[in-house]
Amino acid sequence: MIYGVELSRKAQRQLSKVPLHILNKIESWIEFVEVEGLEEVRKRPGFHDEKLKGERSGQRSIRLSRSYRAIYSIHKDKVEFVLIEEVNKHEY
Repeated sequence: MIYGVELSRKAQRQLSKVPLHILNKIESWIEFVEVEGLEEVRKRPGFHDEKLKGERSGQRSIRLSRSYRAIYSIHKDKVEFVLIEEVNKHEY
């Protein structure tokens, strides 16, 4: 079971620019993973954890709000946040 979480340098830089409520949400997700494990946290409906397709195949995302999502990769014993992105409905 996976209990470790790391942030890439890019994700760390992006987190310094997000609103406080987004930072709080990702910190709570990280805390849940460290306590309960990734498999249990994936079952929580509030994060909308989903497998990605296309060029992001092999990665997963969680929704932090309607406007932000975090993309992460799973390694042997840890989760690494790759990117925190603002989702713009006009990009679809």
